[in-house]
Amino acid sequence: MRNSKSAKKKRLEEIEEIEHLNSWIQSQKPNSGFNPMSLPPLPSNSPIGLLRDNTFSCYSGATLFKQLPISQKTKDGLRQCNYHEMTDIQRATFPHALCGRDILGAAKTGSGKTLAFVIPVLEKLYRERWGPEDGVGCIIISPTRELAGQLFDVLKSVGKHHNFSAGLLIGGRKDVDVEKQSVGELNILVCTPGRLLQHMDETPNFDCSQLQVLVLDEADRILDVGFKKALNAILSQLPKRRQTFLFSATQTKSVQDLARLSLKDPEYLSVHEESVTATPTRLQQTAIIVSLDEKLDMLWSFIKAHINSKILVFLSSCKQVKFVFDAFKKLRPGIPLMCLHGRMKLERRMGVYLKFCEYRSILFCTDVASRGLDFNKAVDWVVQVDCPEDVASYIHRVGRTARYHSGGRSVLFLMPSEIKMLEKLQAAKIPIQSIKANTKRLQPVSGLLSALLVKYPDMQYTAQRAFLTYLRSIHIQKDKEIFDVLKLPVDKFSASMGLPLTPKIRFLNKKSKQKSVSENPPLEPEMSDKENELGISREELDDLENPREELDIGDFKEVDRVFLPAGETSNEEGKVGDIVDIIPETRVLKKKKLKINIHRPVGTRVVFDEEGNTLQPLARIADTNCTCDSLLLDQDKKEEYYKKMREQLRHADLEDKRLDRERRRQKRIKDKMKWTKNNFEEEEEGESGLEEEEAGNRRSKRSKIYFDSDNDDGERKGDNVKASISLEEQEALALKLLSSMHQ
Repeated sequence: MRNSKSAKKKRLEEIEEIEHLNSWIQSQKPNSGFNPMSLPPLPSNSPIGLLRDNTFSCYSGATLFKQLPISQKTKDGLRQCNYHEMTDIQRATFPHALCGRDILGAAKTGSGKTLAFVIPVLEKLYRERWGPEDGVGCIIISPTRELAGQLFDVLKSVGKHHNFSAGLLIGGRKDVDVEKQSVGELNILVCTPGRLLQHMDETPNFDCSQLQVLVLDEADRILDVGFKKALNAILSQLPKRRQTFLFSATQTKSVQDLARLSLKDPEYLSVHEESVTATPTRLQQTAIIVSLDEKLDMLWSFIKAHINSKILVFLSSCKQVKFVFDAFKKLRPGIPLMCLHGRMKLERRMGVYLKFCEYRSILFCTDVASRGLDFNKAVDWVVQVDCPEDVASYIHRVGRTARYHSGGRSVLFLMPSEIKMLEKLQAAKIPIQSIKANTKRLQPVSGLLSALLVKYPDMQYTAQRAFLTYLRSIHIQKDKEIFDVLKLPVDKFSASMGLPLTPKIRFLNKKSKQKSVSENPPLEPEMSDKENELGISREELDDLENPREELDIGDFKEVDRVFLPAGETSNEEGKVGDIVDIIPETRVLKKKKLKINIHRPVGTRVVFDEEGNTLQPLARIADTNCTCDSLLLDQDKKEEYYKKMREQLRHADLEDKRLDRERRRQKRIKDKMKWTKNNFEEEEEGESGLEEEEAGNRRSKRSKIYFDSDNDDGERKGDNVKASISLEEQEALALKLLSSMHQ
C-alpha cells in the first residue's frame, strides 16, 4: 500500500515538474536565428526558475547547467559526473534544442559536442513521459564503433537516474539474435549505420514510426559517399516529423544533404566560425618536409626521441599500420606499441582503445581513430606520417590532442610534392609552421627492416601489401595538385621498407597509356622508365579494399594482388607462389562485349637455327649457305624434301607395326604359359587323392560291365571285368538311362 502511494506521489511530482519545465521553456524561448552567445553570461548567484513576479528566469545566457530548464534527474547525473560549467557549443545549443528546433552544430574538436545533444535527448523523452511500451524514441548514429561505444558511456553516466532503456548496436558482434529480441523495446539506440539498417531489414516488429529525435554525430562523415546508400535506406523508414541534430567539427552546409534529412529551418550554430584558428588554441602544430623514402626513418627517430610520451600515429591504410606495427615491435623501441584499424575484430579494437586510454604508449592507427574519440589521459603528440586527404581530415586527426583545457602538439610529414597542402591548411586558419628535418639526429631504419624481412619471410608479403595500398591511396585521391603518384620515388620507397625488389603494380601503366593516347591519338604511346615499373589495372581497384575504409557499412572483401620473388611464400593470410609478372591486359567483364580490332597487326612466324639466328619460315628446306634475303625455294627441292619425309614416315610405320606384332606375340606366349601352369597344378591336386595301390601316377580306369555275356564265372579280359547281372537289374538300368535322355 505504501509502495503504491509513493509511486503515485512520484508520478504526480514528475507531472508537476514537466509542466513547470514546459512553461519555463516556452516563456523564454529565443527567436529563430538568435545567437545565445551574444548575451552576457548570467551571474552564478542569479535566481533560477520561477521568480517572485510569476516570471521565469532567462536561460539563453546561462553558463551553468543548474541554470537550465532541465529535470532534476539530469542535473543529478551531471553533478555526479563533475559537469558544472557549460562550453561554448553547449551554451549556444541548449536554448534552441530544448525548444524542439533542428540543430546544425559545428565546433572545434574536444569542445563538448556530445553533451550538447545527449542532454536535449534525455529532456525531450522525459517531458514526453516516454516509457518502455512506447518503443524507440531516439536514434544516435555514429560512423565508427569506438565512437558509438564512447557516446553510449556518456549517455549511461549522465542519464543513469532516468528510467529509459538504451542499447548499443554496433557491427562485429555475434549476438545479433539476442539483440533482435529486445531492440524493439529500447527507448534510445546508439548505433552505427550498418547494424541499424540490418535490424530494420531483418528484425520483425522493429518500429521507428514514433521516433522523436534523430542525432547524427560526425554528420559530415555520415553524409558522405561511404554511407550514402545506408543512410538513405534508414531515412526512408523514419518519420519526417521529428527533431534532428547534426554535430561535427567540420559541418556540412549542403542544401542537398539538408533536404535528405527533412530539416525544417535548422539553427546553424558555429561557435568558432569567427575564431582566429580552426583548431584548439593550445595546440602546437608543425610540418616537416621529408621525402617518401625517409618517412620511416623519421618516424623511428621521433619515437626514439619521445619514448616517455603518449603518441598517436596516423597512416593511410590498415596494411601500412599492420606492417609498421609488426616491424617496430620486433625492433623494440623501448615503449609499448599498439595498433588500431578497421580490419580488426570488435573485441580486439575495443580492447586496444581501452588500453591506450589507460597506459602511456604509441598507437598506430588509420582514420578510424580520427573522429570523436576522447582518450582519458591526454595525448601528447599526434604524428601524421601520411598526408590527410583534405583539411577536414587534418582537423579531426589533430583534434585527438589538446582537448578541453589541456594542451597538445602535432607534427605532419609532408613530401615535397605535397607542399600545396600546407598552403591550404594555412588558408583555413590553421596555425601550422613548416620546419626542416634535422638529418644529423636521423636514425636510419631501412637496413634493420631488410634484415627483418630476411629473418621473418612472412613479413615480406605484409610489406608488399603496405607498399601497394599506400600507392593506391595516393592514386584515388581527387586533389591531384597534392597527390600525384607519378612524382613518387617508387624504387626508393620500396627499398626504405626493406623490400629487395619493387613489387609489380599495374594501374599507372594503363593510366599513362590512356593519357598518351588522349594527347597524341595517331601515335603509339611511349612510357617512361619510371611509369614502366608500375602496373595495377584500374578495374581491379573496385574489387580491392578501400585504404580509408574505416566505416561500419558492412563487411568488405579484399582481393589484394601482390607478388613475391620466385620461390617465396606468404603467411597464413594468403599464399602466394612463384612470381606472376604477366596478367592479361584484356579482361571481358559481364554485360560487355569483346571488341576485336581487325586492323591490329598480325604476328609472323620466326624460325631460329642452331646458333640462334633468325630464319624465314621453311628456310631449313633451302640452302643454308645462302643469306636470308636470297632464300628462294624451287619446286624440285620441295618435292625432294617431301619424298624424303614420306620415306621416313613409311619406315617409321613399318617399325611401329613390327613392334606391335612382337608385343602381341609376347603377350600370347605369356598367356599360354600361364594357362599351362594352371592346368598342371589342377592335375597334381587330382592325383594326390588316389589310393597307393594304383599303378604309378596314372589315373585308374573304371571297370566296364558287359550285359550280353553268358559267362557266369566273371572272367577277366585284360584290364576289363566281365560280369553278369540279372534281367530285372538290366531293365531297371535301361529305364534310368531312358529317363535321363528325355530330361
